[in-house]
Amino acid sequence: MGYINPYIYILFIALFPIKNNRIILILLSFLLGITIDLFLDTGGIHAAASVFIAYARPVILKTSFGTIYEHQSIKFNTVDFGSKLTYFTLLTVVHHLILFSLEIFSISKILFIVQKTLFSSIFTILLSVVITIIFSRNSK
Repeated sequence: MGYINPYIYILFIALFPIKNNRIILILLSFLLGITIDLFLDTGGIHAAASVFIAYARPVILKTSFGTIYEHQSIKFNTVDFGSKLTYFTLLTVVHHLILFSLEIFSISKILFIVQKTLFSSIFTILLSVVITIIFSRNSK
């Protein structure tokens, strides 16, 4: 594949309801990742990256939203754009870095891994923000 590979499926993990059970999210993330792996014949790298970001999501939520997350009252339609962008950026970069590190699996190609992570992350973040803007409902 090329340098730019958007993986929009991580939006499911990002927007999964916070109050639901964390084990369910990890299990669903694994099933989502392994399904992508079956279609792309990638041997489990999507499942591994998806499970990792599902497991690390509480830390990323707390980093992005701070005290709002502690009260578990985050509603993505009402959160300011900067916090939402920080959240999508952290989640996407971590996912892509793990994904491409496992795909290439060579320390000598670290610059190539960073390059693929950067370009794919930018495109995935842009698409994620556009999709959330399109599908968000204004509460008036």
